[in-house]
Amino acid sequence: MGHTLAEKILLSRSEADSLAPGDVVMVRCDVVMTNDISGPIAFRTMREMGVEKVFDPAKVVLIPDHFVPAKDVRSAELQKVLKEWAAEQGVVFYDQGRGGIEHAVLVEDGWVVPGSVVAGGDSHTCTLGALGAFGTGLGSTDVAACLAFGEFWQAVPGTIRVEFSGEKGRFVTGKDLILAVIAQIGVDGGTDHVLEFVGPGAEALSIDERLAVANLAVEAGSETGIFPADDRTAAYLEGRTDRPWTAERSDPDAEFARSVRIELDSLPPLIALPHSPGNVVALAEAVGRRIDQVYIGNCSNGTLTDLRQAAEILRGKQVHPRTRAIVVPATQKIWRAALAEGLLDVFAAAGCIVSTPTCGACFGGGNGILAAGENALATTNRNFKGRMGSPEAGVYLGNAWVAAAAAVAGEIVDPAEVL
Repeated sequence: MGHTLAEKILLSRSEADSLAPGDVVMVRCDVVMTNDISGPIAFRTMREMGVEKVFDPAKVVLIPDHFVPAKDVRSAELQKVLKEWAAEQGVVFYDQGRGGIEHAVLVEDGWVVPGSVVAGGDSHTCTLGALGAFGTGLGSTDVAACLAFGEFWQAVPGTIRVEFSGEKGRFVTGKDLILAVIAQIGVDGGTDHVLEFVGPGAEALSIDERLAVANLAVEAGSETGIFPADDRTAAYLEGRTDRPWTAERSDPDAEFARSVRIELDSLPPLIALPHSPGNVVALAEAVGRRIDQVYIGNCSNGTLTDLRQAAEILRGKQVHPRTRAIVVPATQKIWRAALAEGLLDVFAAAGCIVSTPTCGACFGGGNGILAAGENALATTNRNFKGRMGSPEAGVYLGNAWVAAAAAVAGEIVDPAEVL
């Protein structure tokens, strides 16, 4: 019996001679990443374990991004802990103004290559599967073990094969593809499984759009989401990294737990209604709902592709008087690229707030909190009750074109009507 792509990666990073779904193996880390929330807890736990130094400083990355800039004394103290610990350990630290949102930074700066294993102190480490890596989010105790010993235990997940067939239409993006998957399998349909994205529709996606798809794998309950590496992956990594890698795919006789097929030819833009990423409807079913805040950004949907889509809608137009719009490039490099292209000026001229790279309002940490009774349309990944502020607010999830159109109209609308 052959192995799936995820099984091959885990096999290559463990001492096991063979493995199958349900087996528990110790997995070696190629990269361990933590941030200003999970990091300080992990450092304390590591000390309680009696370990003073990380297993390999070259494989540890610290990226403050959740409370950036610091919103209060407590968040400033967390970032101070991160910075001082990085200096003490001799590990890479991306200070504010030099990095951005952790997952986007790791991809952008060549930390992630196909076949690698990345243990991250954040649930959306699954984003890194866009490059064919096994990226998985761990709790702070497990991150502490990774920092100390460079490995973690992993129950081998089954694999759900997700095939994207056909070609996506106008105003349809990677965000819509993964929302379609979640709509079909549910928010717990991927529990104890990996989502492997294949088919001509998957291969046609840019790396930016693959990031958006892989990012929401955890919203289906999955361990991670993964794209087999291909020529697009190789082109993206050219000049970014000197880490060795090879392109792997699932074996022809690999056993999948389930197969899901999404027809892109007939897929419209989608919206996830409050208060679940699985509460998915076609855009047409949500048209007319009032929007008080638009948020374009996030660890996957703050890419240059997203910013270009938003600017296409907003160029020469104004944000609606009853709506505020916040635009958050995912990294400092993306921010500067958007500046060079004139995109930031388009946003400012339209009346948007343009932010430094940050997780900020996405998780209710700051820079865009919602009041009771307000509605937001965000390109983020979660819309649970109270996620972005008041539990009496509503959060809708959609792509950048749809979000920008709502900013102009003050309500959910088909982007074609705004253009």
